[in-house]
Amino acid sequence: MKKLDLRGVTVATVLPFKDDLSIDWDGYARLLDYCACPDGIAAVFVNGHAGEGASLSDEERQAVIARTRAHIAGKPLLAGIIAHSTAEAIRQARLAEAAGAACAVLFPPAAIGGGASATPRAPVAFVRAVSEAIAIPVSIFQYPVASGFGYSTQTLAEIATIDRVIAVKEGSDTMLAYDENRRAVKEADPEVAVLPSNYNWFLPQLAVGGDGILSGLVSLAPHLFIELWQASVADDLKAMRVVNERLHPIVRAIYGPAPIVDMHTRMKVGLKALGLIRNADPRPPLLPVLPDLCDAIATTLGAARCAGDIHLT
Repeated sequence: MKKLDLRGVTVATVLPFKDDLSIDWDGYARLLDYCACPDGIAAVFVNGHAGEGASLSDEERQAVIARTRAHIAGKPLLAGIIAHSTAEAIRQARLAEAAGAACAVLFPPAAIGGGASATPRAPVAFVRAVSEAIAIPVSIFQYPVASGFGYSTQTLAEIATIDRVIAVKEGSDTMLAYDENRRAVKEADPEVAVLPSNYNWFLPQLAVGGDGILSGLVSLAPHLFIELWQASVADDLKAMRVVNERLHPIVRAIYGPAPIVDMHTRMKVGLKALGLIRNADPRPPLLPVLPDLCDAIATTLGAARCAGDIHLT
């Protein structure tokens, strides 16, 4: 079944809200035009952390999938499944499939974070149960190892042998774990795509090997990621370094300050500064970014725009 091609750049979209925290569909359409529709964007991922999927109702998640599907034509559409039980994950995955998603991205349930993720038994059973309940393929969301929710190398390798698993969004947040996981997954099934997705490691991950890029930061700087991927495909390390230097100030502005959980809200701040969305506020319990940091992000994005690294039409 492993037929969906996820090689290239996948944008994990943020989701803008109005002042009353209902979804800003007009702003979302502008955002999709900017970060999901350019040539070089291979696929789109919605309802994940970047899209605040856990804060959305069933109806809102369905609407995000349906509207995105209509906007991006034939590009693969991935939908996040953030659930606290296997039954809930199956229910969400079936809804996502019905709404037009081409792939379900399975986040580890909270219960697996209590140590069960260190061995394959519970994670493999979870992924197998969800994948067998739907007709579309699934991708695995790998958390940072230090979070307690990241799967072990052995676990990822066993998950990769499940027929409907087509990709791993690799966010282990250490280069050692990334490379060990990549090697083990590819040995288990070479067809499973390993998609680098670590905040500070885009260049080194691609340098050791990766099948694409999946990141929320693509929402903010899509053209830089397209250039980085193209340089990687060409095995042009010099060009990769040049793009990485241009990307670095944006990476540090978004991922550098504590707490890291605010990263997607900071992306919204940058998109607001670029005039693409009107409101950068997240839904609680996340909080708005403080004014001083908003100013710093706006300055960084302004400099990137002047340098030609941000392409607004």
